[in-house]
Amino acid sequence: MRWLYLGLICFCAASCVAKAAERPNVLFIAVDDLRPEIGCYGMPHIYSPNIDRLAAEGTVFEKAYCMVPTCGASRAALMTSIRPHRTRFINHLTWAEKDAPGITTLNTHFKENGYTTISNGKIFHHPTDSEEGWSQPAWRPKGPTYKLEASLAAAKTTPKKRGPAYESADADDDFYNDGKIANKTIQDLRRLKQEGQPFFLAVGFFKPHLPFVAPQKYWDLYDHETIQLPETYHRPENVPDAAIHNSGELRAYAGIPAKGPVSEETARNMIHGYYACVSYTDANIGKVLDELTRLELADDTIVVLWGDHGWNLGEHTLWCKHSCFETSMHAPLIVKVPGKYAGQKTAALTEFIDVYPSLCELCGLETPEHCQGQSFVPLLKDPTAPGKPFAIGRFQAGDTIRTENFRYTEYSNPKSEVHATMLYDHQQDPAEDKNVVKQPTLKKDVEQLSSNLRKHKGK
Repeated sequence: MRWLYLGLICFCAASCVAKAAERPNVLFIAVDDLRPEIGCYGMPHIYSPNIDRLAAEGTVFEKAYCMVPTCGASRAALMTSIRPHRTRFINHLTWAEKDAPGITTLNTHFKENGYTTISNGKIFHHPTDSEEGWSQPAWRPKGPTYKLEASLAAAKTTPKKRGPAYESADADDDFYNDGKIANKTIQDLRRLKQEGQPFFLAVGFFKPHLPFVAPQKYWDLYDHETIQLPETYHRPENVPDAAIHNSGELRAYAGIPAKGPVSEETARNMIHGYYACVSYTDANIGKVLDELTRLELADDTIVVLWGDHGWNLGEHTLWCKHSCFETSMHAPLIVKVPGKYAGQKTAALTEFIDVYPSLCELCGLETPEHCQGQSFVPLLKDPTAPGKPFAIGRFQAGDTIRTENFRYTEYSNPKSEVHATMLYDHQQDPAEDKNVVKQPTLKKDVEQLSSNLRKHKGK
């Protein structure tokens, strides 16, 4: 009887291993500060052929929104599928395991279900966050930030903590850290191919995050003289002061004034540098995707590409993220499922907390009960389906809700007393240039938006 019992255990264990081996792999690509200003989002002035190629093989979510427009909090919310609130997931220093103790993170869930889980580059803000959920310690490169002597000198002599905001240098792709991340990921793919077990390989590229440093050849893709400032390079009409910040992240770099607008040439240089970094990261993504194909893993691997939040390039007088405007909340999301759902776009509203349950469904895993997102697999099957009625996010004192027609935001104090509001009509004003919250004809819309926001935001 004892031998029969042991035999059943061995049989069950072998069956679990076999079942795990049949599951699809996941290549999970995060891009820091990537706004949906790339070719597959209808922005042909950006050179992004590799991301566009992935989009042509998968589904582009045209209206995907982060939960918090800052690195740590956005990533923690996505990796836990839990909504933020005033005391949870609040800034870039957020730890998922500290803000949501006891919650099984996405990587941990895959590891517990037989996947080899690897983190290269920036996935969580802190490399040791949720460390038990990785099959090996999370890896980050330790290369130099700058190459040019002038940049290095500025970084050493400036009283500020950081060097210049941008650099174009005659450098190889793997001089900067994103090139090193691509190389490490390629090595991992080759090893994982030999091991034959399903993998969850997370790859987090740092660019186009500040500083905008990229090899010169990517700067050369763009004609500097044709780069223009955004049409909304000013405060929106009737905007409350609570909505506008001093772009403090940018102010930490050498050559940037402590307050007030930057010069027009500096602004154009930063926009140019951002574009160059997008193309540089696109090239590194292309190397990883090419190796996936060369190793004959592409037909067995789901690929998810996401930017952790949006970014401002001078819109509304803002640089960086950290706001409740569309430019900060809207981010790219592309999903490729081998042999299915290719060449699609969906305009359905999607939230980043939906990624976790969606990958569970696609990979045949049970979705943990704690997940507050909902699977977007129905949108893959029918991209014309309506999706969610709204997407909700927040930053500091602001809670914001996006519907098909509107973005509405409430700013409140710690007692939840609202002291400022914004409403933008995306049918008439997609650039969010005029706050129409006090327009009498929209009173009922404001009441309904406010009700839904308060009812469904994180508690």
